[in-house]
Amino acid sequence: MKKSSNIILIMSDDLGYEALGCNGGTSYKTPVLDNLAESGARFDSAHVQPLCTPTRIQLMTGKYNFRNYIGFGLMDPNEVTFGHIFKNQGYKTCIAGKWQLYSYAPLDESPELRNKGQKIEDAGFDEYSVWHAHHTEDKGSRYKDPVIYQNGNYLNNTENKYGDDIFCDYILDFAERNKSEPFFAYFPMALTHRPFEPTPDSPEWEEFESYTNSENSRKGRTFDTVEGWDDNPKFYKDMVEYHDKIIGRLIDGLEEMGLREDTLVIYVGDNGSPIEVCSIMHNHDEVCGGKGLTKDRGTHVPLICNQPGKIDRSVIYDLVDSTDFLPTILEAAGISAPKDYVMDGRSFYPQLLGENGTPRDWIFFHFDPLSPRSIISGSPAASKPLIRFVREKRWKLYDDGRLYDLKEDPDEDIPLLSSSDSDNDNSKNIRTKLEKVLETMQ
Repeated sequence: MKKSSNIILIMSDDLGYEALGCNGGTSYKTPVLDNLAESGARFDSAHVQPLCTPTRIQLMTGKYNFRNYIGFGLMDPNEVTFGHIFKNQGYKTCIAGKWQLYSYAPLDESPELRNKGQKIEDAGFDEYSVWHAHHTEDKGSRYKDPVIYQNGNYLNNTENKYGDDIFCDYILDFAERNKSEPFFAYFPMALTHRPFEPTPDSPEWEEFESYTNSENSRKGRTFDTVEGWDDNPKFYKDMVEYHDKIIGRLIDGLEEMGLREDTLVIYVGDNGSPIEVCSIMHNHDEVCGGKGLTKDRGTHVPLICNQPGKIDRSVIYDLVDSTDFLPTILEAAGISAPKDYVMDGRSFYPQLLGENGTPRDWIFFHFDPLSPRSIISGSPAASKPLIRFVREKRWKLYDDGRLYDLKEDPDEDIPLLSSSDSDNDNSKNIRTKLEKVLETMQ
């Protein structure tokens, strides 16, 4: 088989646009990602859904959530993922990191959601090494002494090891074993999601008591072994910087194997930073995390693409959303989706090559994070509001009629209502255009 580009898609968990130095962030040191941005393509206007599952479903399928979203922590068991597509086209496929897309709800909350979703074994990957593969009660730690399900068995040698280190090592081993064939590796990182805990580079690491066999660990919690350690946001800085270090190990490993020029590396965040964390940009602007919010603080994420010899240094201002990744990596690989496969996304691969491409005029959001209403009626989660909106770079319209000028009102404090449109022809014209987009999203 002719050698095609390898693809590694890295997604951090709960890390917004403001966290990286290349985007103007000054609270954390992120030299690896800054260098990838400096030598590759950095996107200024990438947006995703405000929570992890909605983003991951769109990323893996190229579809808006209204087509295939069945509930938080669940993937439709019949859904075709990028793992299936690449595997069926002759690529070796691997996932290492967070899964959490099967039977998320605990028994005491939503027993009707048990045994629903897509199992990691059925998601289209030749190999996997993941945290939270099955039921919630068994998920355990994702960081120190992690509970990891790897190719059908739980690892029994993770004491004093760190989850994302294990995942990185697995992807490097996978790449080494398959370097003579094209491969696709998906690295949905555990970092930087809470619980906020010390990393192996934190001074507190050696004192951080092992809890692998504790009851708290089996419930996914940690001992508060030292006052202030239990889920303390002060450790977010350590977690951001350690996640950058792990990505550096991955890049260095590809270099050592002679695979850097053959491999397209894409890095993106899955939603905004945690709301408990406030970060500084440009030494004076404070940006507080917006995870779960439909404001820019919840949707605006870093996006960096790097492949030496193929992607030149650039800053790209085109709008991108999480449905765009599947068509992009398919075009990069030179393969096609299955016949009749619906994709809402639009490839941004031409822009990576310095071409104009076909940039988006708008991006659409169907945000229904907790609702299993499509499969279960009467569930308490079904009462959670569905939020739909469409946005351009400057203007944003919700389906309840609220229009915002994001240049003048980035935190969406003052909605422009249709009743005032007669006094502002610009807002009236924008509203009419964006309403037409919303009407097509059925």
